[in-house]
Amino acid sequence: MEIVRYVEQGGTQPRVGVRREGKIAPVRYGSVAELLQESQDALRAGLEPTGPEVDAATVTYLPPVDGRTEVWASGVTYERSRAGRVEESVQASVYELVYDAPRPELFLKSVAWRVVTDGEPVAVRADSEVDVPEPELAVVTNSAGEIVGYTVCNDVSSRSIEGENPLYIPQAKIFSGCCALATGIRPAWEVDTADLAITMKVVRDGATAFEGETSTARLHRTLEELVEVLYAPTDFPDGAILSTGTGIVPELSFSLAEGDVVEIDIAEVGTLTNPVVRGREPLAWLVDACERPAARRKGQQ
Repeated sequence: MEIVRYVEQGGTQPRVGVRREGKIAPVRYGSVAELLQESQDALRAGLEPTGPEVDAATVTYLPPVDGRTEVWASGVTYERSRAGRVEESVQASVYELVYDAPRPELFLKSVAWRVVTDGEPVAVRADSEVDVPEPELAVVTNSAGEIVGYTVCNDVSSRSIEGENPLYIPQAKIFSGCCALATGIRPAWEVDTADLAITMKVVRDGATAFEGETSTARLHRTLEELVEVLYAPTDFPDGAILSTGTGIVPELSFSLAEGDVVEIDIAEVGTLTNPVVRGREPLAWLVDACERPAARRKGQQ
């Protein structure tokens, strides 16, 4: 089962439902933000269908995040990520230190309305030279900080901007098209995250330009630890989504290019596929989609 947010064919109003075996049925929640105000026990009971099913192939999918829910991300949580950051940075020691430090690296990745989903484009900055996708398991947490679900995140990043100076991390990490989430949220009680295979492939002109794999078993920190640090100083009344870092980092000779397609798969959680564009202009429809969710169809073409 997956929790999804969608617009029915010919409709304009976003709905929240559960997807099973190619069908979607609505549930009683009006938004994912409302859903994330529930305790895990209440949520399990609240995912019962409240209306007729529709064919899952006929809807327009929306990112599974809305309202005041924020997407945050973790850095340097895999050994490969530490090695990659050390390789790219002129201030390598900061990444070596944070890997084993008591306090993890956490940063705001996106507000809800800027998130894209499966089939929609991710972007690289027009002023960046080396850009990479970062496939990550994302935990979905409710307002009380309980882990209630999991989804797939692509934490697109500029390696050249971050490598120039770690103080540029917000510019390297936060821009239009930098954050993609899969269409579905798998409930936490249905997934064992101890050893989930994570794979990524970048397709360029019909051929594989890069591919890699890792496992959540290689995470240096626990999911609970990351969530605890995120919630310690901050309230999240509509919950939060926390991407937990990447263990797949290409060599510095690789960079995303316009026209590439990024394919990510996390076992038991989901898949995420996004074409790559360059600059902010191809993501301008996100502003229209704030008020008109059907405008997302332009991004999914």
